[in-house]
Amino acid sequence: MMLYLLLLPLLLLTCIFASYVHSMESSTSKCSNIPIPYPFGILGGNPAPAQGFEITCASSGPMVRINNIMFGILNISLLDGFVSILASATSQQCKRNSSFSLEGTNFTFSDTRNKFTALGCDMVAMLLNGSSGYSGGCASFCSTKSNIIDGMCSGVACCQAPVPKGLKKLELEFTNITGQLSRPKEVNNTPTCGEAFIVEQNSYVFSSVDLSNTNRNNPQYRPVVLEWSIDGGYCEEANRFMSYACKENSYCYNSSNGIGYRCNCSLGFQGNPYLQGPDGCQDIDECTIKRPCTHKCINTKGSFYCMCPAGMRGDGLKEGITGLALLLLLLVLIFWTHWLVKKRKLAKIRQRYFMQNGGMLLKQKMFSQGAPLRIFTSSELEKATNSFSDDNIIGRGGFGIVYKGILSNQMVVAIKKAQRVDQNQMEQFINELVILSQVNHKNVVQLLGCCLETELPLLVYEFITNGALFSHLQNTSVLISWEDRLRIAVETASALAYLHLATKEPIIHRDVKSSNILLDENFTAKVSDFGASRPIPHNQTHVTTLVQGTLGYMDPEYFQTSQLTEKSDVYSFGVVLIELLTRQKPISDGRTDDVRNLACHFSMLFYQNQLLEIVDSQVAEEAGTKHVKTVAQLALRCLRSRGEERPRMIEVAIELEALRRLMKQHLVLQTEEDPLLCESGQHADVNIEASSEYEP
Repeated sequence: MMLYLLLLPLLLLTCIFASYVHSMESSTSKCSNIPIPYPFGILGGNPAPAQGFEITCASSGPMVRINNIMFGILNISLLDGFVSILASATSQQCKRNSSFSLEGTNFTFSDTRNKFTALGCDMVAMLLNGSSGYSGGCASFCSTKSNIIDGMCSGVACCQAPVPKGLKKLELEFTNITGQLSRPKEVNNTPTCGEAFIVEQNSYVFSSVDLSNTNRNNPQYRPVVLEWSIDGGYCEEANRFMSYACKENSYCYNSSNGIGYRCNCSLGFQGNPYLQGPDGCQDIDECTIKRPCTHKCINTKGSFYCMCPAGMRGDGLKEGITGLALLLLLLVLIFWTHWLVKKRKLAKIRQRYFMQNGGMLLKQKMFSQGAPLRIFTSSELEKATNSFSDDNIIGRGGFGIVYKGILSNQMVVAIKKAQRVDQNQMEQFINELVILSQVNHKNVVQLLGCCLETELPLLVYEFITNGALFSHLQNTSVLISWEDRLRIAVETASALAYLHLATKEPIIHRDVKSSNILLDENFTAKVSDFGASRPIPHNQTHVTTLVQGTLGYMDPEYFQTSQLTEKSDVYSFGVVLIELLTRQKPISDGRTDDVRNLACHFSMLFYQNQLLEIVDSQVAEEAGTKHVKTVAQLALRCLRSRGEERPRMIEVAIELEALRRLMKQHLVLQTEEDPLLCESGQHADVNIEASSEYEP
């Protein structure tokens, strides 16, 4: 018991000094008043810099050599792992060059402190990701000179998107909205070339002057933030080698970009974790800094303890625990020990389920792939759902039951009971769980974690408050404007395009329908329910699988061949688009046999020039006949019987966003020969965000 009494003050002081220690930075030299902390160092200085971190102190200030090019340094952060430089991280449409590469270095472009920015008219700039396709990008349009507004990068002549995590090379493809190679556009009778670059967040202010060719002849140097790390694998692997960089009184943590590791001083120490000796992590004298004791303070290595005056006892802290509190602590410890004995049998059962449901395999995958999946305990989720009370049930179906839960940090989540895991498909279940946990898109319901300690695995998702799109469409007493419906279509298409293009492996949802599109408090669309989803390796165009889906939404080509492709999702989305136009169910028992299927009935009326008979009257009034016909034509392209004749999801997303922007600007089509707006010169700012959890 005395041991507990001695450890308690140490634990309290650990919390007190945590923020202080992590605010410290150490450096061994300066150049133009900029600290140069090791592993960075000035050539010829002491200590010598680590390989790849050599700094030249020039008359203009510190310079770093990256792939044989010198860049001026603005700032170096030891604890956060960032270095700010002045660089021209730019690629131009006319030159089609890759002007900046970090390959073979210790640096990556920071995804949290930079923005991918593109300048140009009627142009889509897509970041290439080697053989795996696109990793991100954005599009901008120009209709008239008055649309271009200085100081606003809003999609008109200038667009911005997040930088993918772990990006090493700026390599782009410039296209127009129809997917063809983009030609230079004239602005103010001057041909301009598209340009895209990476720049520190909030440091670039758009100006129409930047569109002129004369301004592009000379490289534009802008602040760029690079994230650095120690090369040598993750901490667990690097610790085995002689080159391990973390010195005494420090700890290692894996770099957030998924490449290498960094070091930090342990609690109770401050200094440079990469150095040994007096410049390394040294003990903090808490007694002098904080004066935490009521009587006498004795500093120890990494901590301290307090002594009470003669004849008194306690922890001696100014805000410590009194003798009564220590007695209460003793009672808590006794109760806790009793609880452990009582729960031992239950713990063994949970461990058996954990192993049975692939828990060890999941941990290995999370470690090797850096998946951000959280493994919950069954007791956490029992507490969150009030022991899975019926009052917390928010959904039932063939998949099981969904509960609303509130975690200990007050975060509201949805907890779904998954299907029983077939032991023969254990590895496939775990692989798909890891892949889905790394999906990171604002219009996709985020998988936060899982619990494998129960008989049936429990999946934990973010909670979406406003229910499914299907219920809102079928409740005709609720008015949904066409502007909102079109935005929901754009957000859903963007999410599906992201799943097909920007993830580590293309993911086919396989059950796209309006009841799987949830709406949050702002009516923002969130694609959900990935129970039927399947990843497709990059070297394959399809997978052959047992047919699964929902009647009325299912791709007939997939139904006949069992070959699942990304075009299967395109077909299902086409049905959802028709639902938004008509507010009718995909399969209706109230119709005769030849018109029960909404897709077939809609197509028949369209080609009989009777489209307005099925379109929701509110949509027809708000959108107008030409606009409705354009959306209908896009939906019918998605419903073509041959998958190869359907558009890709990225094309659908861009065309819908262009329609939405044109509608906002009160523009209409000029001729019947322009059904898709692709030739009207009105393009959209479509942001296909890449998952921050994947390496390029």
